[in-house]
Amino acid sequence: MSKRPDDQWSRREFLSAAALAATGALLVLQSNSLAGEPPTETTKLRLMRGAPICQAPQYAAEELLAGEGFTNVQEVKPSKGSNTVARIQALAAGEGDIASTYIGPGLVRIDAGDPIVILSGLHVGCLELFVTEKIRSIHDLKGKTIAVTEIGGGAQFFLAATLSYVGLHPNTDVKWVSHPAPELVRMLADGKIDAYMALPPDPQELKAKKIGRVLLNSATDRPWSQYFCCVVIANREFVKKNPVATKRALRAILKSANVCALQPERSARLLVDKGYTPNYDYALGTLKDIPYGKWRDYDPEDTVRFYSLRLNEIGMIKNGPQKIIAQGTDWRSLRELKKELKA
Repeated sequence: MSKRPDDQWSRREFLSAAALAATGALLVLQSNSLAGEPPTETTKLRLMRGAPICQAPQYAAEELLAGEGFTNVQEVKPSKGSNTVARIQALAAGEGDIASTYIGPGLVRIDAGDPIVILSGLHVGCLELFVTEKIRSIHDLKGKTIAVTEIGGGAQFFLAATLSYVGLHPNTDVKWVSHPAPELVRMLADGKIDAYMALPPDPQELKAKKIGRVLLNSATDRPWSQYFCCVVIANREFVKKNPVATKRALRAILKSANVCALQPERSARLLVDKGYTPNYDYALGTLKDIPYGKWRDYDPEDTVRFYSLRLNEIGMIKNGPQKIIAQGTDWRSLRELKKELKA
């Protein structure tokens, strides 16, 4: 049962905070005036829905997007399927314009030739590996059963890269199983699986219920804490046709990331009130655990290079980092925004 805090986060309050964020008063940012920019090519923006709550900056950006001139913001779902790959493929097919996603599946789809581009890093540190007491190191996972909520999703690709990094092969050295998150929480508690690569808000629930122990925390453990786990991606044709709109949309999402970092209580309430997650406490724990402010500090190209190397080594993508970066990234808006949004 979720709990509602005393300071409820109304739409009017969020609008006020968003207005402050837009001027830099809340986020201590300095931004060039929108009056100095060309008008946006479109006032319509379609955001792909379906990502876990760690990607809250996309969900909490509505009012900021309105401030950037988007009068028609739509949240759309894939026409086929509901998993991460379906979302990315729907974006590539033109069903949406911008989305946030885990880096691994995004690289796989870029490698496959899907017309998407990575615009920016979003955050680090949302993935945590929970294990039973008999597992003491990543090497101990050899021959063991690892659970994820989605085969081919962000958690599996992240852990596949981790296994590769320590010399294990994810296709031959471990057994993968997939079940809905509530079932995996029970299975870990009962010892029916050896490890669970958990996505928010499951890490917060597992810790609250004292189920398993954390073997790997991507927010604090190197080298994973030095790279983005989630990124902002866009349909390539949308970016080509709408460079101003792309920049404005990205600016709203990145400012929203700062709102999530500085106002986690209110951002968590927004997630619950809008129906993205039912439990306020777990949502708040997610927002407090994830360092959302790192988008300005880390170079997302380093992330693409790092994970492309890992996934190429184990045969999950065919192309190396250089080609992935050339065909699947566009940093123009991010470079401009890093100059404009100075702390």
